[in-house]
Amino acid sequence: MFSFCYPLIYTHFSHFQVVSTEARAMYNVGLAGLTYWSPNINIFRDPRWGRGQETPGEDPLLSSKYGSSYVKGLQQTDDGDPSLLKVAACCKHYTAYDLDNWKGVDRYHFNAVVTQQDMDDTFQPPFKSCVIDGNVASVMCSYNQVNGKPTCADPDLLAGVIRGQWKLNGYIVSDFDSVDVFYNSQHYTKTPEEAAALAISAGLDLNCGSFLGKHTEAAVKAGLLNESAIDNAVTNNFATLMRLGFFDGDPSKQLYGKLGPKDVCTPENQELAREAARQGIVLLKNSAGSLPLSPTAIKTLAVIGPNANVTKTMIGNFEGIPCKYTTPLQGLTASVATTYVSGCSNVACGTARVDDAKKIAASADATVLVMGIDQSLERESFDRVDLLLPGQQPLLITEVAKAARGPVILVLMSGGGFDISFAKSNDNITSILWVGYPGEAGGAAIADVIFGYYNPSGRLPMTWYPQSYVDKVPMTNMNMRPDPSNGYPGRTYRFYTGETIYTFGDGLSYSNVSHQLVKAPKLVSIPLEEDHVCRLSECKSVEAVEQSCKDLAFDIHLRVQNKGRYSGSHTVFLFSSPPSVHNSPQKHLLGFEKVVLTEKSESLVRFKVDVCKDLSVVDELGSRKIALGQHLLHVGSLKHSLNLRV
Repeated sequence: MFSFCYPLIYTHFSHFQVVSTEARAMYNVGLAGLTYWSPNINIFRDPRWGRGQETPGEDPLLSSKYGSSYVKGLQQTDDGDPSLLKVAACCKHYTAYDLDNWKGVDRYHFNAVVTQQDMDDTFQPPFKSCVIDGNVASVMCSYNQVNGKPTCADPDLLAGVIRGQWKLNGYIVSDFDSVDVFYNSQHYTKTPEEAAALAISAGLDLNCGSFLGKHTEAAVKAGLLNESAIDNAVTNNFATLMRLGFFDGDPSKQLYGKLGPKDVCTPENQELAREAARQGIVLLKNSAGSLPLSPTAIKTLAVIGPNANVTKTMIGNFEGIPCKYTTPLQGLTASVATTYVSGCSNVACGTARVDDAKKIAASADATVLVMGIDQSLERESFDRVDLLLPGQQPLLITEVAKAARGPVILVLMSGGGFDISFAKSNDNITSILWVGYPGEAGGAAIADVIFGYYNPSGRLPMTWYPQSYVDKVPMTNMNMRPDPSNGYPGRTYRFYTGETIYTFGDGLSYSNVSHQLVKAPKLVSIPLEEDHVCRLSECKSVEAVEQSCKDLAFDIHLRVQNKGRYSGSHTVFLFSSPPSVHNSPQKHLLGFEKVVLTEKSESLVRFKVDVCKDLSVVDELGSRKIALGQHLLHVGSLKHSLNLRV
C-alpha cells in the first residue's frame, strides 16, 4: 500500500487525479495496488507532532475540504459513475490521533481524553466530510484509545458513527496491527479471541496485519462472534474490490487498461509537481528591497545550509518515487552563478562551519540560507520536544546575516513550525520563506519564487508558537480550549490565547492586495415557532434544527484589488468571531476562495454563508447551536459586524 503526501494548504482536486492516473498505470505493470491508505486528515493539534507534515494543518474546515477533494480526485472515474472507483482512498487515522512518541508516551499506549465538544467541533469534522462529501472507500481506525476505549474496538465510533450516522460506502480497516496492539500492549481484553471478536463486532472489516487471520476462527468456535458479522466484513471488503473492477475480466480492456509507463512522470506531471511546490511556498517576511532578487543584477549568490543541496529530504515521509530531483542549489544555479557551503554536516548541526559560510556571504551579491530539519528530527514514531532550530543553526544564520554584503533570504524546510523570533526580528535577515517538504521539484520552485518568476501565494496551515509554549503545554493534553484557572493557553488559532511567532493563514506576496466589502447583511433573523422558549425569554443560542435552518443563508461579496505590479494568486479567507457562548472559538474559518489577479486588476469574490452550518458553534454536549448576538466577520484587515437574533 502506498500513501502520497503533497503540499499542505494548496492541493487541488486535479493534482490527485494525476496521482490516481499514475497509480493505475503502475498497477497495470505490477508495481502498485489500487487501495491507497491516504489522506491523513488528523488535526495538526500540536507543533511537535512528527506526522503533522502529512496533514493539511490545524483547521477543521480546511482539513475537511482538503480531505473530500483529495478523495474525489483519487477515486472518481473519468466516466463519472459514482459506483465505480479509479482507486480506493482511505481517510486516516480515526480519531483524535496526533501523538506518536513524546517523552516516553507512545501512540500504542496513549489514551486521548477528549471532551465531546472538542470531538465534534475539531477532531471529527474532517472524517465526516471524507465520508459524506468525499464518499471515501475506507476509513482507518488508529492505535490510540479515546476516553479509555481503543478506537478499533469502539462500536460507537465505528458501527455507530462511521457506518451508522455517516453511511460509509466501503470498509473500515485497522492501522497496522492495531488489534494486536490493544490486546498485547493495552491489555484491553484477556484473550486474543476476545480482541478479535470485539474488533469485528465493533465494525472493523479488515485487519492490517495477521491478528484476525490467526484468532477469528477460534473466536467463532468459542461463541464470542457470530459468522454473520464476518459475512458483513467480507461483503464490505469485496464490494470495494468490485467497485475497483477486480472481477471485470481482462484489465487491459477496461477503462484504464491502456495506461502504462508512458503515463508516469510525463512532462505535464513533472510541471504539476513544480507548480504544486510553488503554490505551497509561504513568504513570512520580506523587507523593502529584498525579494524578488533580479537574476540580471545578481552576479554571485551565496547558497548555504544543510538543506541547500538535499534530494530525499524534499519529499517528506510516506513518499512516492520521484521522477527526478531539483535541489535548491540546482534550482538557484540555473538562474545565477552560485557559491555553496553546507555550513553544517547535517540538520542537527552539532558544529557549524561558520567562517567558511561567512566568507562566501561577504563576497556575494545576495545570500540564501536553506535550513530547517528532516525525517531524522520529525517523523512517524518520533515527535519533537522543542520548537527551536537544532544545534548551531541559529548561530550560523545570525553570523552569516551579520557578515553578508547583500540581502539575506532564510529558507526553512520542515513539516512543523519553529520559534524563529531571533530571525523575524533581525533586520539583517531580509526575507523568510517556509517551503514545507516541497517535493521533487522543490529546488526549482524555490528559485522561481526567489527570482520573481512566481509571485508567492501560500499561507501557513498551522500556528507557529514560541518555545515557551512547549513548557506550558504537554502533548498529552488534548483540550483545545484554554483554561484560565491553571494557565493552560489552548491550541490552534481558534482557541490559543498566547503570543505567536506566526499564525494560521499568514503569508505575504509581492503584491499589495486590498479587500472592500460590496455586499453583506448587518442583521439576520432566525425563524422560530410561536411558542418557542426563546421568543419568551432571552437565549444566548438556539438549536440548529431543520425548521430553523431551511434556506437560512446570505451572500457576502468582496472586491479584491491587486494594487501591485506583480500578477499572482491570492487566497481570500473569510473568518468569523462568534459571540462568547459555549466556550466558542475566538475566531474560525467559514470559507476560502483563490483568485488570480493580474497587476492593477480587481475581482469580485462571492461567499454564500449558511447560517446553521457556518455560524453555529458546538456546545458542551456536542450539539450544534446558533449563537445569538454579534458575529464579527473578518477578511484580512476588513471587519464587518453581523447581528443574529430571533
